[in-house]
Amino acid sequence: MQRNKLGLLGKNIDYSFSRSYFSEKFKRENLDFSYTNFDIDSLEKLQSIVSNKSLIGFNVTIPYKEEIIHHLDSINDEAKTIGAVNTVVINSSGKLIGFNTDYWGFTESLRPHLKTNHKKALILGTGGAAKAIAYVLKQFGISFKYVSRKESDNMSINYNELQSSIIESHKLIINCTPLGTYPNIENAPEIPYEFITNQHILFDLIYNPKKTLFLKKGEARGATIINGYKMLVLQAERAFQIWQNYI
Repeated sequence: MQRNKLGLLGKNIDYSFSRSYFSEKFKRENLDFSYTNFDIDSLEKLQSIVSNKSLIGFNVTIPYKEEIIHHLDSINDEAKTIGAVNTVVINSSGKLIGFNTDYWGFTESLRPHLKTNHKKALILGTGGAAKAIAYVLKQFGISFKYVSRKESDNMSINYNELQSSIIESHKLIINCTPLGTYPNIENAPEIPYEFITNQHILFDLIYNPKKTLFLKKGEARGATIINGYKMLVLQAERAFQIWQNYI
């Protein structure tokens, strides 16, 4: 049986960037692959998906980027260090191998915008995507704090602790939460935007809408704003390169 099927594993993923992106890519480049959404409410259903002999692998999105690790046979070094997987390969022996390409997409999206004053960052959210962001910041030598509704360790602070001094000293702020995603475009992380300056970068992993309320508020204060589209494209292309190595 020909192995030419790929897909996206997640929950409530009708909005999927990946399905439309890869479907258009395969048509444009005349590639004999298909891409399907595997929208499941529990990873207990994973086995029925991976038993398909024509499946090469799949992307992983919310809420399974961390949980999927326990269902894999192995993961590569970056994914192990990050603690999250967004790309899975099924090798010729049927083994599931996990990778993380989010970090690559974020690295190459952020790099052109960094200046010497971007030495500290705030990561809004603590999920699987946030872990990939933290990995990249470490590579850049940028110190960071997670911002979450619940303070969990000395690496995180609560939203109500975001006073002017913290915002002013952390010139890079990355939104890794789903707040502001279409159709709930009136939502935004509750940070004190009045302390944002033209020295700040606000990066939103969300790509729909192109300009979230988080980014609009940053733009109004003169900040550099970046949405998640380029990151998604880069991580998707890196994932496709990985899958091709196992066909």
